[in-house]
This record gives sequence, structure tokens and C-alpha cells, in this order.
Amino acid sequence: MDIILLIIASLLIILGIIGSFLPVLPGPITSWFGLLTIYLTNTIPINKPFLITTFIIAFLVWILDYIIPAVGTKRFGGTKAGMIGTSIGLVVGLIAPIPAGIIVGPFIGAFIGELLNKADSQTALKAAFGSFIGFLTSTFVKFIVAVIYLGLFLNIVWSYKMQLFNL
Repeated sequence: MDIILLIIASLLIILGIIGSFLPVLPGPITSWFGLLTIYLTNTIPINKPFLITTFIIAFLVWILDYIIPAVGTKRFGGTKAGMIGTSIGLVVGLIAPIPAGIIVGPFIGAFIGELLNKADSQTALKAAFGSFIGFLTSTFVKFIVAVIYLGLFLNIVWSYKMQLFNL
């Protein structure tokens, strides 16, 4: 049973890292569930302060994920249409056949969103830039937290490798 939980935890950690880039998945929270899952094994004792602290961090990053892009957009004169365009552009950029789609997509999406909101091209460009900077900042923070959780996960597994794998 421990090996099954280890596999599930590993998948959640990886999904959390991927979720750092996808707006539909809460990356750090998904990674936190991977940490929680590893502590549900019979082999590894539960460390409540660790789980509470890492959950609080994941939750705060999840909240900031909604605040940072909005601040970036508003600071550069953008509207909600620009923020929605950023999210749509990200999804399109992910499935686009170009390698830089994940970077170009949100910017173009924000620009088009602002133009559809009847902004002139100069205002739309400025708002798109703000939305893009907010998106990059938010994504970077989520990615860093998810990678740190990966490192914590690997450290835990390494510390209990003898018991987990019956070596």
C-alpha cells in the first residue's frame, strides 16, 4: 500500500509543477497534496507542523495567484477583459505548435481582450504588458513553491527509502 501512495504522491507533485503553468490547476496546492499523501503511508510518521506550514504557504500562493495578475493589469491601466484575455491566451499558447506559445499567448490574449473592450491600441498594449508581467510573476512564484515541494518530497522519500522499499 505504501508504494501505491508513493506513486500517487509522486504524480501529485509532478501535476503540481505542471499546474504552476496552467490556470485551471492550483499548482502548489496540488503539490501539497503530494506531500500529504506521502505522510499517509504507514512508514513515514506524520509531521503536523510541517504539513500545516506547507499548506499555509500553498494557500497563500493560491490567493496571490489571483491578486498578482490583477495588480499588474490594473497598475498598467488594464481591465478585467485583459485579464480574461491573458488566461485564454495562455490556454491557446499551451496548445499552439510554437515553442514560445506559453509566453506569447498570454500577452496576445491580454492585448486582444483590451482591444475588444474598446481600448485604443496604445492603451491595450500597455495593459497587455502589465497583465503579462503579472502573469509571469505569479507563474514564477507558483513554480518556485512547487519545485521546493518537490525537493522536500524527495528529501522525505530519501530519508525513509530503506523502510519504503524494504531494503
